[in-house]
Amino acid sequence: MHYNSPMQKILHSDAVRNALIKRGLTQKNLASEVGVSAQAITNWLKGKDFPRPSALLKLAATLQLSFEELASTTDTNQPIVSFRKKGAAITTNAHINKAKEIGVLLKPLVPYLGRQQTLRTLITRPSTEYDKLQSAALETRRRLGIGEQAVLGYESLIGEFRNSGAVLMPVMWGAKQRHENAVHIRLPKEDVTFILLNLDTRLEDFKFWMAHELAHIYTPDLAGTEEGEDYADAFAGALLFPEPCVEACYPAISRKRNEQSVIKTLFNFAREHFISINTIYRQVQDFARARQLPALKIAENELHATRNYFSGPLMIRELLFAPLPPAPNVYIAACKHQFQSDFFIAMKKMLRERDTGPSYVQQILDISIHDAKSLYEELRH
Repeated sequence: MHYNSPMQKILHSDAVRNALIKRGLTQKNLASEVGVSAQAITNWLKGKDFPRPSALLKLAATLQLSFEELASTTDTNQPIVSFRKKGAAITTNAHINKAKEIGVLLKPLVPYLGRQQTLRTLITRPSTEYDKLQSAALETRRRLGIGEQAVLGYESLIGEFRNSGAVLMPVMWGAKQRHENAVHIRLPKEDVTFILLNLDTRLEDFKFWMAHELAHIYTPDLAGTEEGEDYADAFAGALLFPEPCVEACYPAISRKRNEQSVIKTLFNFAREHFISINTIYRQVQDFARARQLPALKIAENELHATRNYFSGPLMIRELLFAPLPPAPNVYIAACKHQFQSDFFIAMKKMLRERDTGPSYVQQILDISIHDAKSLYEELRH
């Protein structure tokens, strides 16, 4: 993603791919018809480059698409949002637009954040190929000072966000009323990323989404794309339970004679590492596939049933706060000290300097006006 101009032309990659399928063409065929390299087509579809007028004309003719169907001009200063909905819930344009609106409202807050870190860790060639993914995950563990087989706590990840110019915004949206585990909002012009983390999430899921968001931080060029979401999911699993952990787990599983014994062993490893049994299962399957070993033969509905039965009942907010709900000053202090975030510090400065009301707090945190007023009063105190 290039940020050197406020307006950028991009191809509608979904329209191109659908047209290729409809006409029975591959990207290699398309490259030959247009007279460019296959890599050029890949770069166009990823938004890293845009075809010259002559190539765009050939592209439109080959795919039988209008220029409106083929491309659009976007404002690259607009917020870039990334998030996946829980389970089978669908992400709609309304959800995306709402997140973008929050991003626009966060822009005035940026000058109050102080100086942001500019030298940041990046994964320059992100790949979900097994060995490359493991290498990236283990390098991250080394940088964090975490051993290859050690249990990774979410607390170890927090400082990395701060070092990467990201501002954590812990929120309490409820466990059932909301679908988002986390919302990633990047402001390209300001070069700041805000991450809203739902504290109404089980520890095992919270750790996964923290690792998922860290992958987004390391790969800003993939922000807002399905490719970026896929990579973030893969990276999170590898970071929480990398190959050295799987190498300790796989022999124990291989000795089991029935499905229930295998599931129990997976669960024991999941409980030891405070991560989901689904994460363990996927990492073992990926390992077996990459190393040409026998895969696990487990009915996934049995796996899900075990996860739902044994998952810890406590949400992150219950581990952080007692009693509930937390008083505004306790919640604000947790943001600063537990999550190393300057979010409320910056908001306090802004509210005192500008004539901004509690509705601003309500909109950027996407909470009730009652809760927003309580926070507003504390920040104005």
